[in-house]
Order: sequence, then C-alpha cells, then structure tokens
Amino acid sequence: MSEKNREAAEKNDEKESKQSVPKTGFVSRFLSVVERVGNALPNPASLFAIMAAVVILISGLTDYLGVAVTHPGTGETIRPFSLLSLAGLHRILTEMVTNFTGFAPLGTVCVALLGIGIAERSGLIATGLRLLVLSAPKRMLTFVIVFAGVLSNTASEVGYVLLVPLGAMIFLAVGRHPLAGLAAAFAGVSGGYSANLFLGTVDPLLSGLSQEAAQIIDANYLVNPACNWYFMFGSTFFIAAAGTWVTEKIVVPRLGEYEGEEKPQKLEAISADEKRGLVYALAAGLVLVVVLLIATVPANGFLRNPETGGLLRSPFMGGIVALIFIAAAWMGIAFGIGARTLKSDTDVINGMGKSMETLGVYFVLVFFAAQFVAYFNWTNLGLITAISGANFLKSIGLEGPALLIAFVFLSAAINLAMGSASAKWAVMAPVFIPMFMLLGYAPELVQVSYRIGDSTTNIIAPMMSYFPMIVAFMGRYEKKAGIGTVISTMLPYSVAFLIVWTILLVVWLIMGWPVGPGAGLYLD
Repeated sequence: MSEKNREAAEKNDEKESKQSVPKTGFVSRFLSVVERVGNALPNPASLFAIMAAVVILISGLTDYLGVAVTHPGTGETIRPFSLLSLAGLHRILTEMVTNFTGFAPLGTVCVALLGIGIAERSGLIATGLRLLVLSAPKRMLTFVIVFAGVLSNTASEVGYVLLVPLGAMIFLAVGRHPLAGLAAAFAGVSGGYSANLFLGTVDPLLSGLSQEAAQIIDANYLVNPACNWYFMFGSTFFIAAAGTWVTEKIVVPRLGEYEGEEKPQKLEAISADEKRGLVYALAAGLVLVVVLLIATVPANGFLRNPETGGLLRSPFMGGIVALIFIAAAWMGIAFGIGARTLKSDTDVINGMGKSMETLGVYFVLVFFAAQFVAYFNWTNLGLITAISGANFLKSIGLEGPALLIAFVFLSAAINLAMGSASAKWAVMAPVFIPMFMLLGYAPELVQVSYRIGDSTTNIIAPMMSYFPMIVAFMGRYEKKAGIGTVISTMLPYSVAFLIVWTILLVVWLIMGWPVGPGAGLYLD
C-alpha cells in the first residue's frame, strides 16, 4: 500500500471512529466522573463489609463522646449503642445468621424467582417478550416500561424482582442497550415509588404514623390511607414522562451501542406450538384471575382482612409475593404443556434450580449488606442522623412553600442514610406535622411532601435494601459494573424526578387542589 493510500485509510478509520463515539457534553462527562469514582471503590460486597466495620468503630466513638438526641415523639433520650462493647460483640456473633436469613428482600427475591424460573424454563417469558416486541410500537416502549414500573408499586416491591430485569431483556431484544431498559424500569419502580394510580401497601403505614403525629395537636384528627391519592395519581404521568425523557436524552446516548456478551432473544415469528402454549397460559391466567376476584371483590372474600373486611393489610396484599410465585409457576406449567416444552416434573424442578444459580453473587452481596443494615439499626446511628437533620431544618426558620421545599430536600437527603420509608417517617412525623399544623398546613400535605423526597433518591441510595440486587443485575450485562455504574446511570433520573415533583407540588399549592379524598392543603 502506498503512503498516500495509507494516509487516506487512516483518515477514513479516524472519521469512522469519531462517528461511532456518542456525542458527549457536560452531563455525560460529569456522570463518567461519578462512575469512575464509584467504580474505584471496592467490590460492592467488600464495600458493605467495610461499611459495617466503620459503623462498629463509629458506634464506639459516639458512645465514648456521649452523643445523644431526644426522640421527638416519645421524649426519650436516644444514645448510640456501642458494638465495641462486650454486649455488642455478643450480638454480632449470635445474630449474624439471622441478619442474613431475615433480610427482607432475600425471601422476596428467592420465592418470586422460583416461580419465574418455571416460566422461563417453559419458554413463556421468551415467547411473551417476542410477542411484546413484535406488537408494541417501539416509540412507546420506554414510556410503557417506566409507567409499568410505577404501577408495580401497588404490589409492594415485586417490581424490583420482576420488572427491572425484564426491562433489560426487552431493550436487548429490540437491539438497544439493556442497561438503558434496566435503568428505565428501576427509575419507575424505585424513583417513582410513591406515585401510582392505585393505593399500595405503603399508604396505610404512613397515614397511621401521620395520624398519631397530628393528634399531638388535635386529639380527634384522622388521616385516611387514601389521603395522598389525588396527588399521586397525577404524579404517575409526570414521573413516567420524565423517566422516558431522561432515558432517551441522557442515558441512551451516554451508553452508546451495547458490546457485551449477552445475546438477545431472536425475534422469530410465534410458532404454532408457542401459540397453543400462549392460549393454555392465558386460560390458566384467567382461571387464577377469577379465583382472585372471588377472593377479593365480595365483602366476605376469603383473602380480605378478616377483621375489617378491607383489602388494605389483608392476606391478599400481604401475600402478593406468594401470588406472583403461584401465577408464574401455574402459567409457566400451562404454557409448557401447551407448547410441549415441559416433558416431566423434572423439567419444572430444573427450571426452579436454574433460577437460583443466577443468584450466587447476590447472596454474597446480601450477606454483607444485611450485616451493615443490622449494625446501623442496632447502634441507633440512623435514628440519630434523622433526628439531627430534622432538628436542623426546624431551626433555620423557613416558612410557607419554601419550608415545604426544604422539607422535600431534607427527606431526600436523609433517605440516603436511612432506607426504610416508614422508619424515617416514624421519626420525622412527630416533629414536622405538629410544626406545620401550627403554621396552618394539613398533615396530609406534609406527608405528601415527605413522600416526594423519600422516593426520588431511592435509586441512588446504597442503603436501599434492593440496591445490591440492582448491582448484580447490571453485572450480567456489564462485567465491570459496580456501585458507581448504578449511581451514575440513575443520578439523572433522581435529579429530574426531584425537580418535576417539586414543581408539581408548588403548582398544586398555587391551584389549591386537595391532595386526596377529604384531604385539603390547609387547616382552619
């Protein structure tokens, strides 16, 4: 090759290389820095182990220094419990196993995936994905995934287990980066946790705490579980739209083309056997729906709350994970019989076993994460942090909408250190609800402000109990993925949701709309 031709070829290669690299801007460069810094941290499992050790040391130091705060609800003095003490050592040793086995997400993930394993082994999930991809308009796919994630919160937290990995699989199937689909689903499930078209399990928990706090001022004040429904119903569409915009305008361009080892499902036409399997699965699903309607619609339905007759805090709501297992297994077996992909019970058991094989890394993460979360709770450090932050906001003297906005941001910040929504609200409600009531604001408005802040930082909070699982899911498609990958990918969603939701709250205040049935904005 001549020198001239070589130079021309090099220039052409350079031009093609430049064209293949996604355009970068300030946001993309900033997120890349966040990812590098985050991924420079140790392996997530090691990081949780280090953090657990740090909690032990801090508990001893704060106990030695005599740190103490006053619980706003009970007036009790809260002091740190030192894990460097003999009693602390005994507790670490005797409860290590139960910390792991009692970690809330562990059972949810395992039980749900056992059923999903059957559905995957039979081919129901792969066939359903192909049908979805072949029939759904691609332009609406991202919005549908985010929207479905928000709605999944009605069924407690199964969206983490079912929809997040499904979002990645769907995006990969249509030739897009799977992490973008995973991020879109995770944004809807976790970042939009408090938005929904329907009431979920968290509504009665928070309203009960709000009522107790409100009765500090008014002994007869009642807060109903649907008190935030109007606002959350409207929020659903804004959050789904914001999540779609972030995915398409920030996440997808930043990720570029997928070059990983995972291969998408081939989008072949549905075969005759698969069509028959889908008919069998649909019939099985309809039978299950009829049974559930009989169990929940009548006032004396056998899955309603036996004491109140309602669906809230009923066996139906409490057994959602079990129902997911039953539905996935039932419909998976029906599909396997119709499509002739399941020959015997051995195939069913093998499918369940295969789903457990994928959780090896997750089990390791959960072990150390469970110890860290347990230590953080035992030492009272989370409680002390939350109370101190609440007292600071109360002391700075803001009033009106500015105070509500500050409260939203405080809730978002505290959520990074204390994961449980109900635990944080149990501490914060007795401080802020009476304070806002004395300023003329309704407890229901204070609660909805808290829920905005609590939801928006879920997706970037390593303290969130499902965070290790998201790291593991990302690791399937990006081998070098770590905590930094998750945070840098999800940070734009967190910022966008916080801005959109705060603006919506201000508009709601200006318009004077009630946040829920019988729940105004102000007190007489």
